[in-house]
Amino acid sequence: MNLHRTDYRVIYADTDTMGVVYHANYLKWFEVGRTEMFRSHGLAYKVIEDKGFSMPVSEAYCKYISPAVYDDVITIETSVDTGMRAGMKFDYRIFRAADGENLVRGFTKHAFINERGRIVRPPDFIKSILKKEQAG
Repeated sequence: MNLHRTDYRVIYADTDTMGVVYHANYLKWFEVGRTEMFRSHGLAYKVIEDKGFSMPVSEAYCKYISPAVYDDVITIETSVDTGMRAGMKFDYRIFRAADGENLVRGFTKHAFINERGRIVRPPDFIKSILKKEQAG
């Protein structure tokens, strides 16, 4: 399984009054990982939408292990789990770049919806991206 990595520096607005990253931001960073993984294969989310598809989140899981704090550089590691037939599952690990400490792990599951609002299997142009991602 190929892993895509994206770095991000925690800004002050990402933290609570204690200087610790607010828990919901990790889900936002899952999206950053997904988006950048697709972009690394030349496919922006906007293109997916322009082709008449959307990918709503149907399930999300996040296990908090250790906190990130202001000014940490984190690495968002994203991989695709191809076990789903009708949608997609992305697995994530977020760790501090400086020392490799695991901060969060989780996943999101996504359905594919066509322009008529019907659930469909992933389109061929997405399947080709998945094959590239799996091949590395």
